[in-house]
Amino acid sequence: MSALLFASETVHTATPAFPILSVVILTPVLGALIVALISKRRPEITKQVAVLFALVTGALTIGILVLFNRHDPGFQLLDDVQWIRNPDIAWKLGVDGISLWMVVLTGILFPIAMLGAPPHDDEKSFYAWLLVLEAGCLGAFLALDTFLFFVFFEIVLVPMYFLISGWGYGERKYAATKFFLYTMFGSAFMLVGVVALSYLHAKGGPVTFDLQTLANQQGVLAQNTSRLIFVSFAIAFAVKVPIFPVHTWLPDAHTQAPTAGSVILAGVMLKLGTYGFLRYGLYLFPEASTWAAPGMVTLGVIGIIYGAICATMQKDLKRLVAYSSVAHMGFIVMGIFALTRQSLQGSVLQMVNHGVSTGALFLLVGFIYERRHTREISELKGLQKPAPIMAAVFTLVMLSSIGLPGLNGFVGEFLILIGSFLTVRWWAVVAVSGVILAALYLLWAYQRVFHGEPDEANAKFRDLKFTEGLVMAPLLFLIVFMGLYPKPFLDRIQPAVAKLVHHVEVNSDYKEPKVSTRGDKVVPESERRAEADHAGAGE
Repeated sequence: MSALLFASETVHTATPAFPILSVVILTPVLGALIVALISKRRPEITKQVAVLFALVTGALTIGILVLFNRHDPGFQLLDDVQWIRNPDIAWKLGVDGISLWMVVLTGILFPIAMLGAPPHDDEKSFYAWLLVLEAGCLGAFLALDTFLFFVFFEIVLVPMYFLISGWGYGERKYAATKFFLYTMFGSAFMLVGVVALSYLHAKGGPVTFDLQTLANQQGVLAQNTSRLIFVSFAIAFAVKVPIFPVHTWLPDAHTQAPTAGSVILAGVMLKLGTYGFLRYGLYLFPEASTWAAPGMVTLGVIGIIYGAICATMQKDLKRLVAYSSVAHMGFIVMGIFALTRQSLQGSVLQMVNHGVSTGALFLLVGFIYERRHTREISELKGLQKPAPIMAAVFTLVMLSSIGLPGLNGFVGEFLILIGSFLTVRWWAVVAVSGVILAALYLLWAYQRVFHGEPDEANAKFRDLKFTEGLVMAPLLFLIVFMGLYPKPFLDRIQPAVAKLVHHVEVNSDYKEPKVSTRGDKVVPESERRAEADHAGAGE
């Protein structure tokens, strides 16, 4: 790899003429304010205004994608404005190949959630909270200041709490409170870590929260101190993912949340945890990340198996999809801490894949609930006969979630597994069983819901409407396109991932296993060198 690829990022610090990253965050904030100011006598325009601002935000994220230089491994389109002088806290935003697709995914999913799952009452508050949530998610993915990231990381909790408690089902207040307490508990540790990192790093000098400055000056903190601070960050991210055993808030939150809330929670908010491990775990604490890697991989694999087994036992279709998220996020965690370029690329891509596939599944479950007012699998039977189009769409989305070759889920899982096999071989072998279990619980659920003869209640089930099909169309397109042609996505992810792995290698004892070919076999580079040394000694 050329030295240019890993050159200092200071060459990218020029502020662009148009601060598109700030605009993409502030646009949904402006939309929320306008929605809040709309007269209650004009409720018919509330949804139109909210969707308009969500679509404009989505268009801006596509603009970021167009402006993004896929050959540049560093942060691009930087927007750096001093916020607080002492300590040095800045409104610093930037995007690289790791955060790019999270931003685009956020821009796509929010308008889809608004159009596909409107509330039954109080649209004004519902859409205002959704727009605030979108701004918080975008800010967290774009922040390059640790304090600014913490602010956005916390902002997202408030709108999601009100969305679940205000427009959810059944025990929604219990689920919302549990979600809030769990995530606040984790965030408290991260706040301690953010402050400790900056002040201990300063050693009595100027205090900075700048992410790049902190990451590029390794060795300032003692090894044990660095590991403790990493743990404080990791607790917050583990709860947000969530990783076993701090996952118990997720099934309750998903089950009781409104459909739009479930789509955003699974599609975007869970990624704040895995993104945090990449951006603030591996980047800020490379040595501590390699030290914690065996434990994190183990927890990820436990999550894969545990989530899949729990999903198989569920009687509620939405709760089944919720537990499937625990399993899928376990794959991403394993890929991150396997610390190879293939596994990291697969993890970033799988974050997008999971958002698309699971978001689509939650939309479809929402469509089913609107028609039958139940999610109990035992109450649903034979829906394929009255609703063949919905059955076909559900089949495609389900197969993408399983990881069928040719669809998006396969590419990410395949890269994670082959990359993990290089460093955590037996964990990867065990994780493969998660793919088999995913086929078991999803195919079994599909069989019980869509096959067979419908009873009287299900015989009148309405098929997918044209407007619902239009909402699903972008997600179905991405499922197929990313499965058949993932190159445009991987081309933009690879340089940033390569730079991150190099950063970990330079600042820790970790060395990524390289592979070379020997005839028709792939041989680890370490094995090839050992054979060469042995042959040389024999001579």
